[in-house]
Amino acid sequence: MSLSQIETGGVVFEPQSDISIVVNIPGRYSLSSRRDSSGERRVYACRAVSLSPSSITLIAPVVSKIGERVIAQIQHLGKLHGPICRLLEQGFVMRVAANREERSRLAARIAWLDSHKNHDLQDRRTDERTAPANPHSKLILADGSIETCFVIDLSVSGAAVSADTVPGIGTVLAVGSVVGRVVRHFSGGFAVHFVERQSRDTVETMVILGA
Repeated sequence: MSLSQIETGGVVFEPQSDISIVVNIPGRYSLSSRRDSSGERRVYACRAVSLSPSSITLIAPVVSKIGERVIAQIQHLGKLHGPICRLLEQGFVMRVAANREERSRLAARIAWLDSHKNHDLQDRRTDERTAPANPHSKLILADGSIETCFVIDLSVSGAAVSADTVPGIGTVLAVGSVVGRVVRHFSGGFAVHFVERQSRDTVETMVILGA
């Protein structure tokens, strides 16, 4: 059965096939208006929480404005791009810019993810890092300034964080109420090693709810 198609700005939408699924998948993104000192796009960590062939909902540390162009690299889906079409309290919805063939491939990947929802698609790590249910926290810097941040994952000994500010290696700061030191930079964020090893039962509360 043929699908009706709507042409908008050269992008093909196929609404009848636009299934949407709820997910929890890590990724990275950049905004056209956020650049580093060399003029390159700043990269931030994010988490995809809803997917369809025409739009993706991202929980993200830095949000811009409606119409801002986004490039996102989402685990299992690859590179996607398009404008922000809706702002959320803790992120945004981006419309996926794609032609008919690209959207068909994306729909197939989403269908595969939907069929594997009960399987562990995350990378297992020996230090038992977990992604917090609510990834938003606060960075407290030595000068007393406070900034919203996105906790990519955490363990009893440290956390991977994404924020608008990237503190230098060796910087002492607090993530929520846990004090640590920046030990590494990576694409989309930085790693913080906690000064004191935390309890497995309370580390998420201290990092997230302690903000």
